[in-house]
Amino acid sequence: MSVTPKIRAVTTYRLKEMKLAGEKISMLTAYDYTMARILDNAGIDVILVGDSAANVVAGYQTTVPMTLDDMIYHGRAVARGVERALVVVDLPFGTYQGDSKNALHSAVRIMKETEADAVKIEGGAEIIESVERILSAGIPVMGHLGLTPQSINKYGTYAVRAKEAEEADKLLSDARLLEKAGCFGIVLEKIPATLGRKVADELSIPVIGIGGGSVDGQVLVSYDMLGITDEFSPRFLRRYDDLHSRMTNAFKRYIEDVKSGDFPNESECY
Repeated sequence: MSVTPKIRAVTTYRLKEMKLAGEKISMLTAYDYTMARILDNAGIDVILVGDSAANVVAGYQTTVPMTLDDMIYHGRAVARGVERALVVVDLPFGTYQGDSKNALHSAVRIMKETEADAVKIEGGAEIIESVERILSAGIPVMGHLGLTPQSINKYGTYAVRAKEAEEADKLLSDARLLEKAGCFGIVLEKIPATLGRKVADELSIPVIGIGGGSVDGQVLVSYDMLGITDEFSPRFLRRYDDLHSRMTNAFKRYIEDVKSGDFPNESECY
């Protein structure tokens, strides 16, 4: 039996309740009001306003260029379209690393200016001071371990993380640290499935995977799973539609109808 029927708002407490009940958590990204409305009405549990907007909306090669103002703009639009789902906004690169006061200031701006429910932050021990300071203000924090896209310039590759024992041990240690600090959940990206399961089994907070194996829930970029973007095909991505082709065909038909004079017809004019 589902513990989160559509009429019941999803909260951080509800997510933990779902984990205890063995109910998987569904999570997708949105960057605008219209997509958020569709996702919320479909019954999604968590909407992530991801800095992946840098790639699929703004056309950047990495997530690094996204600013705090960018994330607030997208977060505000998404939050306006949501009634039930939990809305989580990514803290972008440069707003929390090495400066916990700036991290708190950034998180407060997101919460006040977007009316979202929580923020997400990448990293473990190296950013724990920022996590603790944000949590001390009563702002819910979701962690993110494994492949951390904001650190792409450090690692130079999007390859699977934590395959070696030393890195796997650090990831598990970081996960424990984030839980102890008070994070309500953790995203694990592109790590071995056995490690993802080990983390999920050990932690009492929900663990959401994106290429992290079968854990407490899953997250994908909505543009990817809908097939709007077609140049990105990692193993963990399941495409549920091919909207790139369907949209292209619709646009071509429109262009043809305009060029031929078929649109608008008499019934479509005032």
